[in-house]
Amino acid sequence: MKVLVTGATGILGSWLTKALVDRGDEVACLVRDEVPGSNFHLLGLPRRVATIRGVLENYADVVRAFNEYEVEVCYHLGAQAIVGVGNRNPLSTFESNIRGSWNVLEAARHHRGLRRLVFASSDKAYGDLDTLPYTEDMPLRGSNPYDASKSCADLLAQCYLRTYRLPVAIVRCGNLYGGGDFNFTRIIPGTILSVLRGRRPVIRSDGTPLRDYLYVKDAVSAYLALGDSEETGPFNFGTETPTSVLEVVRKILRQMGSRLRPAILDEAPHEIARQWLSCARARERLGWRPRYDLDRGLAETIAWYRRHLR
Repeated sequence: MKVLVTGATGILGSWLTKALVDRGDEVACLVRDEVPGSNFHLLGLPRRVATIRGVLENYADVVRAFNEYEVEVCYHLGAQAIVGVGNRNPLSTFESNIRGSWNVLEAARHHRGLRRLVFASSDKAYGDLDTLPYTEDMPLRGSNPYDASKSCADLLAQCYLRTYRLPVAIVRCGNLYGGGDFNFTRIIPGTILSVLRGRRPVIRSDGTPLRDYLYVKDAVSAYLALGDSEETGPFNFGTETPTSVLEVVRKILRQMGSRLRPAILDEAPHEIARQWLSCARARERLGWRPRYDLDRGLAETIAWYRRHLR
């Protein structure tokens, strides 16, 4: 297959791109910045894919990527992916996550050779709902800038599916983690880095928020399952095992043999208290299940950072 990946230099994009080229797909990646230390480079992917210089916010760049590489399947992962950055810089986040998404959707609509568009949304698109776990038919109510950008992009994808019959499948994952994530403001890589440096890990919230943590290899299998299917619409992917932020940090400390105690700042008053997903639709329609529980995923993740952050 001729495949286009946006967001290929991110944690999910890099591992997904590797899986695609490993199985023999012809992959092109729309890349904004050269990031020599990214997992994309660590995996040697620049030598194995066609790299297209461009930005999602520029419609002409997106159209060129679709047309010149005769794309049959597109995995749209490109976005500003950090909640804190989104809240500090809402305009750039809206430009990337909303304008970038409608550019991809519109380019896909006019591209006659396209068979599938797998579109990255997020569990954050749901916002803060009272009923748990979240199911795909629940409303999207993102309230802060980052969450709202994901809600808007998700609704746009549904709009193109219903109005233009665009073959788009929408992915809503829990909190992704795994090797190759260099955004150390995130709790898992940040905690591992702190322990490797002999410093107390920092928890910005009070430690009680519950989240569903999904290992990146399971996320890759979810995207491939949707890309290879004919299913459309939204799908949740997670482990259905909510875990508190404090417990995640404690698991990392135990696995790394550390006696450090986390510093709990309690400086995140707008943090959603509880958020996790039902994956019944993915099980029933795709036969998908996660292969990694949190302990096993953390063990592989810690080993990755020990190798790469010496």
